[in-house]
Amino acid sequence: MTIVSLAKPLLSNGFTLSSAPDRLGRLEPTDPTRPRAALWEQFQAQGYLWLKGLLDRSAVLDFRRRYFAALRETGLLAPGTDPVEGRYAGGGENREAVHRITVEVTRWAAYESFCLATPIWRFYETLFEGPVYLHKRKILRHTRPGSASCTGAHYDLTYLRGGTDRVCTSWIPIGDIPVELGGLVYLEGSDAVGRRLEAEFAARNAHLPPEERISAYNRNMSEAGWLTKDLPALADRIDARWLIADYEAGDMVVHSAYMIHAATLNTDPAGRLRLSTDIRYQRATDAIDARWSEHWSPTDML
Repeated sequence: MTIVSLAKPLLSNGFTLSSAPDRLGRLEPTDPTRPRAALWEQFQAQGYLWLKGLLDRSAVLDFRRRYFAALRETGLLAPGTDPVEGRYAGGGENREAVHRITVEVTRWAAYESFCLATPIWRFYETLFEGPVYLHKRKILRHTRPGSASCTGAHYDLTYLRGGTDRVCTSWIPIGDIPVELGGLVYLEGSDAVGRRLEAEFAARNAHLPPEERISAYNRNMSEAGWLTKDLPALADRIDARWLIADYEAGDMVVHSAYMIHAATLNTDPAGRLRLSTDIRYQRATDAIDARWSEHWSPTDML
């Protein structure tokens, strides 16, 4: 296996990911113009597709600029910098205002339009072979350099149990996100692991009331619905590699509802904020989790 060379250790929630060849690798990029049969075969085998250049780079950067411009007066950005750079001021921002504006942005028509970009829905209509539905609940987040809290290892069906499992997540980097900015990492081959774990949880939760049974926070689940914060230990336990990537504006990663993934610490030396969005598509005719039919809010418990 190829050794992955990194300028700095890769960290997540205080744990250091091993750089050993059997514990760290790289995502395989995919040309989105490949025939549907080839894309579907690769998706079934890997549990993900890293679609290179699917979106117009300039449109992605325009949205990044608009997002950070809306936050300029909160003190989040370094004074005198172009919002598209997303350079962090280093602290002292009005966090309440930052949070309020971020929630407002998820209601923007411009954000809805970004998530409904023609290349996205056309890709999903091809993949699912029919009309598709975009979940109304969409997550937009930025990550500060050095922020110690990272998303732990999980698979998305944990939060989507009220609908079909034939639902895909699009993780879209809004701007270039090289490894040091703390992009998503995927546990190689973990679609099968997620399916096995979900079957175990379903059996364990069978006696619970319906509302609690589909909840990511029921009595049989861990904190926040995560499998663990300890990414190295999880990789050791199932003998797998964490896959990393240098994402670029215009890329989109598609992963299954069972694919295990997490985030790493933003250690960007230039002090840039990571910006990304998570959206979900499925077949329009399949069952839809009603909890995802409202805009994201910090109190929706999902």
